[in-house]
Amino acid sequence: MANSILLSILKLLMVLIFAGWVSLWLLKPTNLWTRKWKGVEDSARPTIFGYYGLDFAVYTFPVISLAIIGLVYLNLLSKETLRRKASSSTTGFSNPVIVNSFIGILSGIEILWVFLFILLLGWTYYTRISNDFKKLMPIKLLKLNLWQLKYLRVATRFGLLAEACLALLLLPILRGLALFQLLGIQFEASVKYHIWLGTSMIFFATVHGGSTLFIWGVSHHIQDEMWRWQKTGRIYLAGEMALVTGLVIWITSLPQIRRRRFEIFYYMHHLYILFLIFFLFHAGDRHFYMVFPGIFLFGLDKLLRTIQSRPETCILSARVFPNKAVELFLPKDPRLKYAPTSVIYMKIPSISKYQWHSFSLASSSNVDDEVMSVILKCEGGWTSSLYDMIQAELDSNADHMSSIRAAIEGPYGPASLDFLRYDSLVLIAGGIGITPFLSILKEIASVQSSSRHRFPTQIELIYVVKKSQDICLLNSISSLLLNQSSSKQLNLRLKVFVTQEERSSASLRELLNDLSVVRTVNFDTKLSNYAVHGLESPLRMAALTALTSIVFLIFLMCFNNIFVSSEKSRGAASEKMTVLSEKKVPKDKTPSSVVDILLLSSFVIAIACSTFLAFILRWKRLTKSIPPVSQKRAKSTEPSQVETMSGSEKHEIHLGGRPNFQDIFSKFRNETGGSDIGVLVCGPESIKESVASLCQLKSQGFNVGANKKKPYFSFHSLNFTL
Repeated sequence: MANSILLSILKLLMVLIFAGWVSLWLLKPTNLWTRKWKGVEDSARPTIFGYYGLDFAVYTFPVISLAIIGLVYLNLLSKETLRRKASSSTTGFSNPVIVNSFIGILSGIEILWVFLFILLLGWTYYTRISNDFKKLMPIKLLKLNLWQLKYLRVATRFGLLAEACLALLLLPILRGLALFQLLGIQFEASVKYHIWLGTSMIFFATVHGGSTLFIWGVSHHIQDEMWRWQKTGRIYLAGEMALVTGLVIWITSLPQIRRRRFEIFYYMHHLYILFLIFFLFHAGDRHFYMVFPGIFLFGLDKLLRTIQSRPETCILSARVFPNKAVELFLPKDPRLKYAPTSVIYMKIPSISKYQWHSFSLASSSNVDDEVMSVILKCEGGWTSSLYDMIQAELDSNADHMSSIRAAIEGPYGPASLDFLRYDSLVLIAGGIGITPFLSILKEIASVQSSSRHRFPTQIELIYVVKKSQDICLLNSISSLLLNQSSSKQLNLRLKVFVTQEERSSASLRELLNDLSVVRTVNFDTKLSNYAVHGLESPLRMAALTALTSIVFLIFLMCFNNIFVSSEKSRGAASEKMTVLSEKKVPKDKTPSSVVDILLLSSFVIAIACSTFLAFILRWKRLTKSIPPVSQKRAKSTEPSQVETMSGSEKHEIHLGGRPNFQDIFSKFRNETGGSDIGVLVCGPESIKESVASLCQLKSQGFNVGANKKKPYFSFHSLNFTL
């Protein structure tokens, strides 16, 4: 009871902080805020806190505090006893509203947030432009006409729109410090928001930079302005370099390059470091504080992920399926628990020292205490290299197998098991998309005897494959499919659709239970007995985040009071000497680049301190670790054959055709008496769009508080690849 009250308090606090942060963005373009804020900054300037500390506390820290409170919230949420949730009144808003092959699948909530963000951009732009046109002042150096001056202001304010996009750009791709996890959105699903924001930012920045260059060109000042590195104010050259860097990142991120030349996309994306540095020098520290929360959290998140993936572990064993798929088994700490649909990121240095690839876990931590597994289809360059390495070991028939080292990040999983809240489940998988459903089914089977957990009364698994040999990926749950008499509570039905075969001599039982076509290889683990321990606890990450922000602020104040105050004192003395002269002395004689470098240095030092502390915490955790029990891997990798055929009669195999989801959903709706049906899809985009369109059609006319006997299909898309 006390835990639930504390969760409610933390949730309310996060809502208030978020509302306050949004209010800052709404007020910042207004003249009222500009006048008041300048006065507050001037009051704080002579204090040790300084205007820089004030800007950090007001503009940056609200988002960091959201991350800190959110981690505490997730820690308490994980301790809550898992219980079934009632159908929410917002269910109708989470189902697909727009299904389009170009923009993807959008829910009502996503459309609402996009609309509100566009309103924010429109408000910011309109307010700034209106104020600019009211007090339009000619620029003496450029000698622009009126239309040129107005167009220059229009171009300048497009930079503010790019700044707003940049403020949110890095938040969707956080993993350990994921703010989106508070909304039930995982990293793999939130990547699309990162893509939208990045594309919008590049568009606004290109209009901003291109239009400015155009005005310089028509006024014949492009040579004078383009290469200027000003001592104070905007540094134009840094802005141009930031724009060029951003365009390179965006172009190499296009699907045509990302899917075919992943290495180019991956390596070019690391230019974001240069982009952010150039943006800092161009925009200045005051604008940088608005976008700094995402940069701060992303840098810390990257640090924690890097430390968590050290030291490397070894692959225990591998199973090679006839469809050129491989199941890898990795050692894990028995204390590590993860939710179904969790994802890990893997790097194998012998293939590539820098490439990380995401894979959905196929195992359940409630079933396997010391082993976790992933299944990957070997089609790309990286996976094909891994397949060749494993195949070479199988063909060698050597007594001493080699070792394959791997670095692991994660597991990253959902904050709650939402799929258990439904009365019934429809699981739709295409090809290797079956992987997360294997984990879900194992989890449901493992908790069905527990009185603390309620689970769906009926589950229908629809598996779409090209060849019948792809069905072998269901091997690890063959006992659930073919021997359900011992588990009366689990009502699982399988429908397999083989699209490129019209005849098959093998039965479903033979396809599922034939282990002779699956080859297993056990690898040497002497090089490393390290087990995957997972992420640091949310409380530790919250403490590290708070400590890093405090260290950053302390060093920022110290550096500014040491290096900037002397410049200011000299500037003040110079101002007194020339008070009667006609020349006006600037208020701040400190070069803009000096202040920017001090901000950057404070951030680097704060991250370095957190690195040291995180390394110490990780080392202490590893010293208390339990070595993996390698002898248990044989049990985990070789499921026993099923002697009985009970339960196999209700399963179906359809050859030479694709599933008719309209017919399947209608039959399932008639067979189930439940009113809340969860539809989970993982596979090709074509399948997702077909199912989403059907759920959208079934959702029409849904009313909150309607008759509970009317079935309602709730669509969820699972992703584990970028």
